[in-house]
Amino acid sequence: MRKSDWKIVVVFLCGALAAISLSAWQSPPAFDLKASIARGKAIYNTQCVTCHQEQGEGMKDIYPPLAKSDYLMANKARAIGMVVNGAQGPITVNGAKYDNEMLSTDLTDQQVSDVLNYVRNSWGNKGAAVKPEEVAPQRKKKAE
Repeated sequence: MRKSDWKIVVVFLCGALAAISLSAWQSPPAFDLKASIARGKAIYNTQCVTCHQEQGEGMKDIYPPLAKSDYLMANKARAIGMVVNGAQGPITVNGAKYDNEMLSTDLTDQQVSDVLNYVRNSWGNKGAAVKPEEVAPQRKKKAE
């Protein structure tokens, strides 16, 4: 290889390293709640609608409502844990008692985030975003 060829290689490598370094310093894209809610609706319609119904109204005395749900909105971490790990035992939702089993899901952290963003921002609910990184700690609690 000629000396001038080495210069070209060195310039190319320096440029490539600079591009990699620049991309490492860039911040990740902002969380898009609107897109998460849209993805969550599709997940809800395949995973949750049978029990909690199309408008989140649930089934009287069997499956609790998600629409305007005081229980759902009171504790974001608990809601994440229920989707990830399932739940058993009595709960009170909007003054009514429910005692049924919610099965755990096999959703990714992103999917859990998306479906919770959908239900926590639909049917009269208005909740803070659930981000995928909030799901993993609840998943870890299952293993302990």
